[in-house]
Amino acid sequence: MSLMGVLAVGALFLATGQESGKDKVEAKAMGKAFELRVYHTHPGRMPALEKRFKDHTNKLLEKHGMKLVGFWKPVPAPEDGDTVLVYLVEHASREAADKAWDSFRKDADWLKARAESEKDGPIVKKVDVQWWGATPYSALR
Repeated sequence: MSLMGVLAVGALFLATGQESGKDKVEAKAMGKAFELRVYHTHPGRMPALEKRFKDHTNKLLEKHGMKLVGFWKPVPAPEDGDTVLVYLVEHASREAADKAWDSFRKDADWLKARAESEKDGPIVKKVDVQWWGATPYSALR
């Protein structure tokens, strides 16, 4: 997916809000599930979040079966600072995603990495999540 595609997905995400039960049924019927995650950090904490992804989180997400498609930040950074990180995760299905996240959240290495990275204070203020299914004509199907 091109950067423009991800930005379009992000714009749609912001416009559509949270998923409904109907969305889950439709996503299941479409096969692969694509999870768009938007992290909002506390001011000045983006370097800590990026370090945590680089040194720990990415490897752990992949360990639990998640395929990381890409990461993006606004360019230029907003006037209020570098506080938003967007990434896209590919899952075999919504059920696979639920199982992967459940095992990730319980992983002792993740719990240790999170605690260590937050010793100077919390990093993430808010996480927005949106689920997407690839169209039949998408290269990501």
